[in-house]
Amino acid sequence: MNQQDTEASRRVLPTTAEISAVNQSFGFYGRIILFALAVISIVAVLGGSWKLNQYALVEVPKKGGILTEGVIGTPRFINPVLATSDADRDLTALIYSGLMRISNDGSLEPDLAEKYTVSPDGRRYTFTLKKDSLWHDGKPVTADDVVFTVQKVLDQELKSPRRANWEGVSVRKDGSFTVEFTLQRAYAAFLENTTLGILPKHRWSGMNAEQFTFSEYNGEPIGSGPYKIASISRDDNGIPRSYELAPFKRAGVYDAKIALTITFYGKSEDMLTAYEQGNIESMSAIPPPVARILSKRDIPVVQAPLPRVFGVFVNQSRAPIFTHAEVRTALSLAAPRERIVQEVLYGYGETIDGPIPPGSFGYMSSPNSTSSQTEKARELLEKNGWMEGSDGVRAKTNKNGTETLEFTLDTSNVPELKAVAELLKEEWGRIGVSVRTQYFEESDLKNLVIRPRKYDALLFGEVVGRNPDLFSFWHSSQRLDPGLNIALYTNAAADKFLEEERIALTENERRAKIENFQIIIRDETPAIFLYSPQFIYVLPRGLKGVKLPPITTPSERFARIFEWHYETDRVWKIFSNYYN
Repeated sequence: MNQQDTEASRRVLPTTAEISAVNQSFGFYGRIILFALAVISIVAVLGGSWKLNQYALVEVPKKGGILTEGVIGTPRFINPVLATSDADRDLTALIYSGLMRISNDGSLEPDLAEKYTVSPDGRRYTFTLKKDSLWHDGKPVTADDVVFTVQKVLDQELKSPRRANWEGVSVRKDGSFTVEFTLQRAYAAFLENTTLGILPKHRWSGMNAEQFTFSEYNGEPIGSGPYKIASISRDDNGIPRSYELAPFKRAGVYDAKIALTITFYGKSEDMLTAYEQGNIESMSAIPPPVARILSKRDIPVVQAPLPRVFGVFVNQSRAPIFTHAEVRTALSLAAPRERIVQEVLYGYGETIDGPIPPGSFGYMSSPNSTSSQTEKARELLEKNGWMEGSDGVRAKTNKNGTETLEFTLDTSNVPELKAVAELLKEEWGRIGVSVRTQYFEESDLKNLVIRPRKYDALLFGEVVGRNPDLFSFWHSSQRLDPGLNIALYTNAAADKFLEEERIALTENERRAKIENFQIIIRDETPAIFLYSPQFIYVLPRGLKGVKLPPITTPSERFARIFEWHYETDRVWKIFSNYYN
């Protein structure tokens, strides 16, 4: 390259003098315009970068904050094998984990299990455990723990409330992380059993039944769930007043974000007072009237379907008037379902006219109106010869004599059911039916009325569950105590569908059997179905991520608690799956 070329290359960039000359050529106003365009360009670049950054960022939960909750009762057995009270089950749900857990839509997903398989005949379930699951004391969770827990449930001396669910099931391990369950016969709802919390064998083994029941470990448990015990506050008598729970940092997929303080109260009035005084900020299973007041104060009140059915179950053996199909149908037509939901439940419930509540597997929406149809009920009775007497009560004369539309309605001595009974009495009186109401304390209702089947009609609730086993409630073999067929219902076709549904191998086949059964029940009306209540949960403002699945018991409100959070952070999308 010669000297001329070198000097030319050096003059690719303008000199200061040249820039100054160009700048002077624009004049005063030109320079202002040039400066403004430069500023606009810089702002545009910065704005675009900010928008791009905002687009790439997502909001993720962040650890921090404490939820203080009130619970009715005192925990005694924080143990999945022995838990009996709501207080027991609440803490058990937080501290222990099962092979499976409830997902947001109410189905089941693996928890301690990594995966599972079911044999073609539906009798053998094989679970492979996650190899990195740990107990709160740092020891690994293995197949030995699962086998030990199920064997304890089946121990007759322990009288576990979960034993009935596991009868006829054998369990064995195949290596350290594989467990196999074998059923005597296929049972479609078996998977629900595997939500049972698992006990650490290394902590509980070597105890006899008495030692197991009275062990201090029932009050100071170690589990593998999303929370571990941080501290326990007791009164002067050593009775627990509250448990402080900390997120279990080594719980893998859980990564709970908030800490918990669970405080116990003897009665609902005390808990409500504590709430009003600010000592607690959340509470569950509160009465609908209280929920209505709180919601009007802009306090978050969360609802979830409760898989329970409330209705009037009639005893055709004791009260012959119920053998007449038109009588049962008329009572169903005139039932004030909407009034019950609005006036007694304050909207925290749904009207139903079948044996399965909304949210449960196999639920089939009603083709009929659930609104009260008083005039239609009156017409149906008159058409079938039930004429109204001077006292307003209908009667019918046939070859066996005169039958009068009157009966006694028994129920529990609790405000909600008493209010429902009085509404039924009032509305059924409008169609010429005389109803006498009787109220019993819970133990008396169970032992003196339900078990011996000594009732004309029974206003009662059934806990059907998300994955209902209708066999227990409606099969003819369950008509007498300890069976749960309180309608004393008998129908060969219905029995067949119930039997086949229990052993169905696919969801579609099982759903078809349940739907066929519901059609029979709606056609025959062996009970007057009324409503399905909602689970009511009061939470503090600012708590995020709460989405309750359909729950069977109040403790299941904690099924997804590891998703709850107060604090949030913003991170790039590509890092959101790794952010804690």
